[in-house]
Amino acid sequence: MPQLCLLGIFAGILTGSVMVAFRLLLEFGALFFIPGDDPEAFETLSPAFRAALPLIAVTLIGLWLWPQPNRALKMGIGHVIERLAYHQGKMPLRNWINQWWVGVISVIGGLSAGREGPAIHLGSAASSWIGSRLRLPHNSLRVLVACGTAAGISASFNTPIAGVIFAMEVVMMEYTIAGFMPVILAATMGALVSWAVYGSEPAFSVPPLQLNSLLDLPWIVLTALVVGVLAGGFVRLAQGHPSLARVPFALRLAIIGLLTGAVAWWYPQVQGIGYDSLERMLNGPMALDVLLVLAVIKLALTGVCMAGGVPVGVIGPMLVSGAAVGAVMGMVGGALLPSVVTTPALYAVLGMAAMMAAALQAPLAALLALLELTRNSAIMLPGMLAVVVAVLTARQLCRCQGFFLSSLTRQGLHPLQQPLMQALSRVAVPAVMERNLVRTPRVIDHDRAKALLDSKPTWLVIIQEGKDKPPLAMKAAHLARVLHNEAWLAEHERIDLEEVPGQRLDLAPVHLEATLSEAYDTLNESGVDALYVEHTTAPMIRRISGIITREAIENYYRRKR
Repeated sequence: MPQLCLLGIFAGILTGSVMVAFRLLLEFGALFFIPGDDPEAFETLSPAFRAALPLIAVTLIGLWLWPQPNRALKMGIGHVIERLAYHQGKMPLRNWINQWWVGVISVIGGLSAGREGPAIHLGSAASSWIGSRLRLPHNSLRVLVACGTAAGISASFNTPIAGVIFAMEVVMMEYTIAGFMPVILAATMGALVSWAVYGSEPAFSVPPLQLNSLLDLPWIVLTALVVGVLAGGFVRLAQGHPSLARVPFALRLAIIGLLTGAVAWWYPQVQGIGYDSLERMLNGPMALDVLLVLAVIKLALTGVCMAGGVPVGVIGPMLVSGAAVGAVMGMVGGALLPSVVTTPALYAVLGMAAMMAAALQAPLAALLALLELTRNSAIMLPGMLAVVVAVLTARQLCRCQGFFLSSLTRQGLHPLQQPLMQALSRVAVPAVMERNLVRTPRVIDHDRAKALLDSKPTWLVIIQEGKDKPPLAMKAAHLARVLHNEAWLAEHERIDLEEVPGQRLDLAPVHLEATLSEAYDTLNESGVDALYVEHTTAPMIRRISGIITREAIENYYRRKR
C-alpha cells in the first residue's frame, strides 16, 4: 500500500502535467487562426472558414490514421477500459501518440469533441508506463490506470472527488480500499498541478442556485425523462450500424466533415467542446434556437463522429448538450408554469449532471461532479432525483448499458468480469505461489536425492530432456517416502523421478507479474493443473520462482470470500 500510494502521487503529477500540456497545445493551435487564442471562439470566424474547418480536420485525421492498422485506431476512455480488462492495463505507444494528434485536431478543427477522453487516455497510458518501467505486477498496473483516469478528470474540471469516483465507477467498475488510497492521492495531485497553471476555479462558473419550491419536482422529473431518452438515443447513434463498416473510411470522414461544416455555417456553437456556450447558458438567457441546436444537433454530431470512426472525446459535448436540454425545459416550464418553475438556470445544471449520469451509467460520478462544480450542497436533493430518473430512463426505456460499455459490447468484448475473475484480477501471482522448491533432472542417484531434500522443499521441479518437453512438478514428500523404503531403493540403483510412486503435474509457464486471473486463464487454456512462475533475472536468463496450482487459487478465493 505505501508503495502504491507513492506511485499514485507520481501518476497524479504526471497525468496533471499531461492534461496541462494538452490544454496548452489546444491554445497554441488556436494561435494560428482563432482571434484571442481561444480554442472555443469559433463564433469570431467567418461562416465560410468555420464551415471549412471540419473538412480540414477530418482530412488531417484521415491522412494520419489511414496507413495504420485498425488496432491503432482505438483511443479514448473505451480503449482504456478494454486494455484494463483484456491486457492488464498495458497501453500501446502508437495509440498514445495517435491520441495526441486526433485529440488536438478534432477540438481546434471544429468537430464536436471534448478534451476529457483524450486526457484520460493520455494520463492512464503515462501512469501505466511508470508501472511497466518498474516491472510492477499487473494488479498494480490496474491501480495505476485508475490513478491516471482520476487525475485526468480531476485536472480537467478541478473536481478531485468526482475523478476518484469516475475512475472506480466507469473504468475499474469496482470499489476496493486498496484501489481508493492511491487513486485519491493521484486525483489530488492532478488537481494541484492544474491549479498551479489555471487556478483553483472549476472549469466553468456556476451561479448560486437552490430549489425554491417542492412544486419544481414534477418538472424536474419530466426534464430528467427527456434527458434520459436523448442520452439513450445518443449512445445508440454512437454505436453505429454494422453496415457502416462496409463504407470506406474516407467517405465516412467526408460525411462527418460535411455535416459538421453545414451546421457550423449558421451555428458555430456546435464546434469544439462548447464550454463557452455552457457558461453563457448557466449565467444568462440564450436564444431558444441555439439551445435546441446544442441540445440535439451537437449531441448528434458527436455521435456521428464516433459512429464514423473518429474517436473524439464525448464527456464535454455531453455536458453541454445536457445543460442545453435543461435550459430549454426551464424556459418552457417558466412560460407554461411561471408560478412553479421559478429558477430556469437550475434546470440547466441538473440537465448537465443527468446527461452525464444517463449516458455513462455513472450516477455517483455525475452527482459528485455536480457538487464540486457548483460547490453548493443545496442543489444535491434535486440533483439526486434528476440523475436517478435519467439513468433509469436510459437503462430501462432505451436499453442503454452506458456509452463505453456499449461500445465494447458491440465489438464482442465484455469488460464486466465474473465475480471470481474480478476478485482474482486484484491479486498478483506471488501472493499465492509456493516458493519452496528445487529444480532437478529426471534421473538422479541416491545421494543427490537425499541432498535435494536437505532444504525440505515442498515441490520438486523435474526438468525433462528436450527443449519441447515442459517441466513436471512432484511433491517432495513422494521422494522422501521412497527414500525410507529400503526394498524400493534396492531395486533402483538410480532414481527415475517419473517412476517414483506419486502424482506428477504437467506445468505451463506464467510470468511473475501476472495476476491470479491471468494464471487461472492460463490453467484453463493449457489444460494443466499447475503453473511454474518464470522470473527474468537478466536478459535471456529465466529462472523458476514458484509453483502455483489450480487448488491454491481456488482456496485463496474461498478464504478471501
